[in-house]
Amino acid sequence: MATFANTVSPTPFAAFDSDTSFQNDADKMVTFVKRKLGDDILSVELTKKQIWMCFEESVFEYGKYINEYMVKSQLSNLLGMQTGSMSGSEGRYPRQTLEFLNRMAEPYSSHAGLGGSHNIMSASLTLTQSIQDYNIYDMLVDGSGNNIFDAQSQKTKLRIFEVFHYSPQAAYRFFDTTSAINYLNNEFSFESFTPETVFYVLPVFEDILRGGQMKTSNLVRRSNYSYEIVGTNIRIFPRPSETSDGQKLWFRVGYAFDGLNPSYTDETIDGVSNPSNVPFGNVTYSKINSMGVQWIRQYTLALSKEVLGQVRSKFGSVPIPNGDLSLNGSDLLSQAQSEKESLKNTLKEMLDSLTYDKLLETEVSQASNLQTYLKTIPIPLGKCITIG
Repeated sequence: MATFANTVSPTPFAAFDSDTSFQNDADKMVTFVKRKLGDDILSVELTKKQIWMCFEESVFEYGKYINEYMVKSQLSNLLGMQTGSMSGSEGRYPRQTLEFLNRMAEPYSSHAGLGGSHNIMSASLTLTQSIQDYNIYDMLVDGSGNNIFDAQSQKTKLRIFEVFHYSPQAAYRFFDTTSAINYLNNEFSFESFTPETVFYVLPVFEDILRGGQMKTSNLVRRSNYSYEIVGTNIRIFPRPSETSDGQKLWFRVGYAFDGLNPSYTDETIDGVSNPSNVPFGNVTYSKINSMGVQWIRQYTLALSKEVLGQVRSKFGSVPIPNGDLSLNGSDLLSQAQSEKESLKNTLKEMLDSLTYDKLLETEVSQASNLQTYLKTIPIPLGKCITIG
């Protein structure tokens, strides 16, 4: 008698043929399917290979939904990792990371001058007496005197992040050592003060906020220094005088950010980017629990009905002595389609309710309900109920 183990190419894809648990269940599946379809009473027109094919497809289908569930739950932690099929990642529980959030925040940090993935450079142009308008693309130079636009060999928009067009007056005025008022705190050591000093101990953020206020006040109310950038030109206010002739005006500049070409080598760009290249292989059949195996059995039966329905639909009836034997191919196809949809919907609904974000919602709800419940419990005399 032919068994799964001694049959040549028993399944089309041979994805699970070497799994001993799959081999053992495959032979049992033949008995299960044929008896469910009435083989003990009337022979069922299905071969063992056809049933084994349905068995293999059922495991594929189950694994597909499990992997989709894993992608929904973990994609933010998998983005950027190395790609490659059959890696075994589908059976692992990765640690949560903030890489996705950090990557989303990088453009903002770049514009704020606090990091990011693209370089921001220092550049300068030389002021000329009585000339207000300067072409940024022609006149901005780096520290070596080279035109910064040509030196980078980039033909894209030049971005101006900051123009250093005035002295930091706020720092001098606010922390002036000759002032009769000194602002002190534990983080900074200001030791120079006048005999009439009045001390205020303030937190660090107070100094930062007050310094920002002073800077803005000077710019709006007192300073007549300003500039405007239109197109490729920057206009300087006021008009450079004789004393400013030859001085340098400094900038922080960069180029339009190219997400596929940061300023450093980043192999994660070629890593996982979407569900199609997440390195998930087929689930291991021997590790599927009883719930999953039962779903696979039922789906195998539905697929076998579909195959049997296709076979019987080739002939509407079979001639027999004194009449015809009608076949139920269309009924089998209808039943198979209905059972397949029901099984898939049940599995999808169950998995969707168990994604990581849904689990968090459940935990929050349970914690809230527990606190509400504990409020209804009488507190014993002289006692208290604590949570945690």
